Amino acid sequence: MTERPLLQQVPLFAIVGAAATLTHVAAALAARELAGLSPMAANFAGYAAAVGVSYLGNARFTFRRALWHGPQFVRFVVVSLLGLGLTQGLTWLLVEQGGWPFGAGLAVVAVAVPALSFVLQRLWAFRAH
Repeated sequence: MTERPLLQQVPLFAIVGAAATLTHVAAALAARELAGLSPMAANFAGYAAAVGVSYLGNARFTFRRALWHGPQFVRFVVVSLLGLGLTQGLTWLLVEQGGWPFGAGLAVVAVAVPALSFVLQRLWAFRAH
């Protein structure tokens, strides 16, 4: 498959990201409200639920890459873990330290992390061979 132009990648990344974000938020809220997990644990549960959606969707649709390419997957995991660190850091800062409602903290995460993630995924994780 040939690489998609940037102008096609951005909306596809947004669609995949929306699916992953909805998965993350739904799982995090369920973990918080139904399982009584702490905000940090609930956020991690949301991340764990969404990471597969993100990798498979971006590899297949956004960047048109092989699904099971070892080095690509490792790079994706590194970017994903950086994103997790950012989401956990923002959740800790805004909710645990700042006293924000959990939903408001998740809203900030849902805006801040995808932009950085796209840049890192496009330029490094899913870079053209």
